[in-house]
Amino acid sequence: MRKSENIDSVIAQLCDTIHSRKGGDESESYTARLFSRGTDKIAQKLGEEAIETVIAAVGKDREGTIRESADLIYHLLVLWEDAEITPEEVLTELKRRKGVSGIAEKASRNK
Repeated sequence: MRKSENIDSVIAQLCDTIHSRKGGDESESYTARLFSRGTDKIAQKLGEEAIETVIAAVGKDREGTIRESADLIYHLLVLWEDAEITPEEVLTELKRRKGVSGIAEKASRNK
């Protein structure tokens, strides 16, 4: 996988924008409208975008997969903001798992 240029800054900027829209005017911001509808709606939208991403990928629709992936990431970041989870917390968890087999990591959760 190629290293993407400045992906961290793009994510950080998007997180800042999402944070700034929380509590904003619903008539002017889709993000503000999502927040006003609550966690259940945000989670529902995330699930819808995940399904749309899978459908595009299974259909070998490269451009569709890219577009739907962008939607999926955006809605995931909205969910994190709603849950007061930072990208750094998720990265810490990913780093913790680095070098651990998926089978071993899953087994450790069941203890």
